[in-house]
Amino acid sequence: MNKRVFPASELIINDDGSCFHLHVKPEQLADKVILVGDPGRVNTVAAHFETKECEVSSREFHAITGTYKGKRITVQSTGIGCDNIDIVMNELDALANIDFKTRTENDEHRTLTLVRIGTCGGLQPFTPTGTFIASVKSIGFDGLLNYYADRNKVCDLELEEAFKKHMNWSPLKGAPYVAQANPELIDQIAQDDMVRGITIACGGFYGPQGRQVRLSIQDPDQNKKVEAFKYGDLSICNFEMESSALAGLASMLGHRAMTCCMVIANRYTTEMNTNYKNSIDTLITKVLDRI
Repeated sequence: MNKRVFPASELIINDDGSCFHLHVKPEQLADKVILVGDPGRVNTVAAHFETKECEVSSREFHAITGTYKGKRITVQSTGIGCDNIDIVMNELDALANIDFKTRTENDEHRTLTLVRIGTCGGLQPFTPTGTFIASVKSIGFDGLLNYYADRNKVCDLELEEAFKKHMNWSPLKGAPYVAQANPELIDQIAQDDMVRGITIACGGFYGPQGRQVRLSIQDPDQNKKVEAFKYGDLSICNFEMESSALAGLASMLGHRAMTCCMVIANRYTTEMNTNYKNSIDTLITKVLDRI
């Protein structure tokens, strides 16, 4: 059977053999990948590496591959938002599973293990600043997964309906989706010192997260409803901006992925820690040790 050939307009490869946005080459990608939003945090993670094999940077995308305690790891920045996760996940998967010379899929699937380390806003009294939260399920306010044919195969449809009913969801916002992190990876990384719960990945920092500066929001009671939502033994613990796209795309593409974040603001108690960069290194070392 003839293999599908991915045309140049669909899979864009740079002249040096790297993928279009990330500028990473297939041989530079490790099987274990740490994802961070901030390009500057790549150096913070890589400072723990014993060796550094390569470093590439393009726009908000910065990557370093090296070794940590004998493990080959790539740390890759994504920038902010699920739209950037769409770029990063599709290009990382292409690097792992497409032959860039023939533009055809490899005979054997290569599975990546991806852990996003980020910051977030806590939504419960039991998630004060400094709490580490592992996102078991992520509700995407961004709508990204709705553009992919297999979204229903990887989403918790029952939770989606329960959440929309609880929120009296406006159709003007587009349908939320619920992506699930890899359960084995959650156990591996979260262990017994991270709060496990539902995360909302927002399509913005202000209105979508219920912040009102000079603009009023469509549902002034949004955050109160979110804080009160329960699904089985899970509560919605935090807001961030990438976890749903990561979990959903990784699952559809056959990879293991999860998000863990440190709470730097608690929306419930209106606390904020602007000096979080001094303490997030603890979360970084936990993930590096456990990945």
